[in-house]
Amino acid sequence: MKRSLAGRLLLWLVPLGAVAIALPLALHAQLDNAWLSGIISALILLPLAVWMLHQALAPLNSLFRALSGSVNSYRDGEFNFSVHWSDNDELRGLVDSHEELGQVLRDQRQGLAQRELLLDSMVQHSPVAMLLLAPGGDGEARVAFANLAARTLLYGGRRMEGQPFAYVLRQAQPELVEALERGGDSLFAVPSSEGGGEEQIYHLARRRFQLNGRQQELLQLWRLTTELRRQEVQTWKKVIRVISHELNNSLAPIASLAHSGGELVRRGRHEQLEHVFATIEERARHLEEFIRGYARFAKLPQPQRQSIEWSAFLRGLQQQIGFVIEGQAQDLRSRIDPAQFGQALLNLVKNAHESGGDPSQVTVRLLALQGQVRIEVLDRGIGMTEAVLQNALVPFYSTKRNGTGLGLALTREIIEAHDGRIALHNRDGGGLCVTLHLPSA
Repeated sequence: MKRSLAGRLLLWLVPLGAVAIALPLALHAQLDNAWLSGIISALILLPLAVWMLHQALAPLNSLFRALSGSVNSYRDGEFNFSVHWSDNDELRGLVDSHEELGQVLRDQRQGLAQRELLLDSMVQHSPVAMLLLAPGGDGEARVAFANLAARTLLYGGRRMEGQPFAYVLRQAQPELVEALERGGDSLFAVPSSEGGGEEQIYHLARRRFQLNGRQQELLQLWRLTTELRRQEVQTWKKVIRVISHELNNSLAPIASLAHSGGELVRRGRHEQLEHVFATIEERARHLEEFIRGYARFAKLPQPQRQSIEWSAFLRGLQQQIGFVIEGQAQDLRSRIDPAQFGQALLNLVKNAHESGGDPSQVTVRLLALQGQVRIEVLDRGIGMTEAVLQNALVPFYSTKRNGTGLGLALTREIIEAHDGRIALHNRDGGGLCVTLHLPSA
């Protein structure tokens, strides 16, 4: 049966009221003194009223303390606290609503914990190396999170949370360190740790964001070697179709024109033969140039190295295509094949001119490093998307409508034949930087 809160209070107040009426009357009859009987009644009734009121409110006080404690527990992230109220009065609805809220919070917390566990398992076992960097108390970037792939790649499989990022970099491969210090997204190669092994190609992506009012940075490193090799096989299959298509486009008109030329000779209409032969020659030259380009890539000869002085070498290339020379070109020397390396640099500068930026800002910059020469080809064009960065060095991959996809691939072959390496990354403020590393003379 539902008992109201007012009814519970009346159960205590009605007896108290009866005593308050009967006691003064009884005392007055005994003492014949209204003033004295009133004082005695008050001395008796006041403590009794306080005690009865305390008894009536004690369950309410206990309930309110329990509700306050449960709210504090919710604020501290503990949702296992529960409140019980046995009476079927107005407060029962409040307690039931409070219990429903607690159950909702418990269910939400359990679901969140399960999702966090699933996400952590996926991130930890992802083949992509992931690092989350956050500023420490001293302002230095520290590793806030690193998955298993990142620990293996950068720290010998050990945990690195809390370590200064600069300390972690001191133990990483130089090529990887250089890419990380350069900033922005980039594509770079790391030599195999085993002599003569296949180099590993990585794609670095960097993203900055705010978390709890603090600047955070997420680094992701994809190892693309296997994917690049797979794409190379697929591309070689595609190139067979491309060559077949190109040969057919040239040989079919040549065969048709040769037949037409024969017919013209038989009919004695020699005045049109000049046009026929000119068209045949044009198609034959186009086919010859097409095949020569593919043959050059497929059969790149060993470089014939000789010592060159970079300042004079670059000035010679400037006569063929415009660019700005920056850096330490004076008195800097290397042993390269001038013809091959000149073709590689011309390919890069030509791409920079076609990047959509101002051609007058195309720059070739040289820096002398310890035992190495670093060459950067810079432009202020539109740069590359992540997909293009990942595929830019794959043979026959091109974003140009009439491109062969051989320029960067041939450049990569030439650089690696000179014991060097190539990396690409987008520049801050727009544009692309192609970096070449070569042994110095």
